[in-house]
Amino acid sequence: MFDTKPGLMEEIRNRFAHVDECPFAGPRIFFENAGGALTLKSAVDTSAKFAAIPDNQGRDNEAAHALVAIIDKAKADMRVLFNASQGQFFVGESGTELLFRLIRTAVVATPEGQVLSSSLEHPATRSAAAHWSEVTGKPHVVVAHDDTTGSVGRDAYLAKVTPETRVVTILHTSPVTGMAVDVGAIAKAVREIAPECYIIVDGIQHAAHGRLDIDSYGIDGYVVSPYKVFSRHGYGVAWVSDRLNALPHEHLIDAPGNPWEFGTRDTGAYATFSDVVAYFEWLGSQFTDSSDRRTQIEAAGKAIHAHEQQLTDAMIHGTGNQMGLAEMPGITILGGVDNPLREGLVSITVDGMDAPDVVTALRGRGIRTHTRKADHYSGNILDPLGLPACIRVSMCHYNTEAEVAQFLQAIREIAEKVEVAA
Repeated sequence: MFDTKPGLMEEIRNRFAHVDECPFAGPRIFFENAGGALTLKSAVDTSAKFAAIPDNQGRDNEAAHALVAIIDKAKADMRVLFNASQGQFFVGESGTELLFRLIRTAVVATPEGQVLSSSLEHPATRSAAAHWSEVTGKPHVVVAHDDTTGSVGRDAYLAKVTPETRVVTILHTSPVTGMAVDVGAIAKAVREIAPECYIIVDGIQHAAHGRLDIDSYGIDGYVVSPYKVFSRHGYGVAWVSDRLNALPHEHLIDAPGNPWEFGTRDTGAYATFSDVVAYFEWLGSQFTDSSDRRTQIEAAGKAIHAHEQQLTDAMIHGTGNQMGLAEMPGITILGGVDNPLREGLVSITVDGMDAPDVVTALRGRGIRTHTRKADHYSGNILDPLGLPACIRVSMCHYNTEAEVAQFLQAIREIAEKVEVAA
């Protein structure tokens, strides 16, 4: 997609820190984006700038007033990126912490009835739903995902939802299979049976791939981890609908308004998210003549999706003189070969070689990937497949087809060595 605009890929890559070199290991290809995306250089600079400022909000001085304005701007920027015409945005300790808080609030504040999750979900939502269901005496019902596609659909939720369903959790994209979920279709189907339930979405893995559109989903909560969407570690971002915001939730006694934030706000966290929004706008401006911010963001999401599909297609079906994973003997692709739900990620196994050993062998060839083990993070996906682990190869829009070709050569050589040894 980006190849049609000369110089654009170079300009994109120049905006990110450590795009082709690890500060500890030297040159490398970064295919571990699902574990944490590359960081915008602008976000690095912003973090340093605000880490040095001693002032806090709520004081009568110029610095305090400026910090409040920066936070207000960031919240307005979030509203444009997420396309949320109502509700509130705030930051917390992490995406996981925020998901726990939103789910806790919804489960505790609702009448008797069930809490509904899916087996596809990251433990952030599954654990919170299970814990607070037990505390409140609500049954926690888990919808089974489809092992073949690596996703879950509306019909699976419909089979379990009842008029007494009070809280529903949905994973937008799996960090193990890389497959997306149709959040809007599931939410619509759920509300036809349980219109007053609270629907909370884990968007942590999805956000870097663009195309966020809260107004179209019909949900009540959405959470992302900014370090997975070009910002830094140390905070999460949550959106809550007006109706979820109105539920009783923890905050300081007699605090003005109806706040969700605890303690002094990290202005630098908010400011770095404004950098993320500005980047999406800049990228989108390369594909549209419109000066409308939302139009630019939508154009960026479309371009990102097209480029990442080009990358995953090249990885699966081959590029240049390199054969794709689908053609390589001994390689199994989780979620199937041609899966339209895939978002920039391909998880594989290599016959006759443990996944951690494959990851180590790739590292030795300058390619960074990751092992997902059948543990408390990924066992819900891998155990039903009879797999102790898999190799996760996760890409983002700043990766190139040349990098994919280098990966294909490396994994082919690794798999061929295993075959010869056998």
